[in-house]
Amino acid sequence: MTAYIATFHTHLSALLTCRALTAAGVAAQMMPVPRRLSAACGTCVRYTADSPMLSCMDTDYEAVYETADNTTPRLLCENR
Repeated sequence: MTAYIATFHTHLSALLTCRALTAAGVAAQMMPVPRRLSAACGTCVRYTADSPMLSCMDTDYEAVYETADNTTPRLLCENR
């Protein structure tokens, strides 16, 4: 399992994505965006899954990062 952080343009988008991930059986939680990442709304979703689960992202997501303990998050994709 890999840990991911998804950032969003709006708080509602983060909430909808967290709900979609949870409905798909993925452990997900909303939290403030880490300082080293930026997001318009300041809320992100941290989750652990076998894949980035991009199909669960709301259309207003900003970016998805792969994370590991004590390392810099690696950008996987951006939604511009």
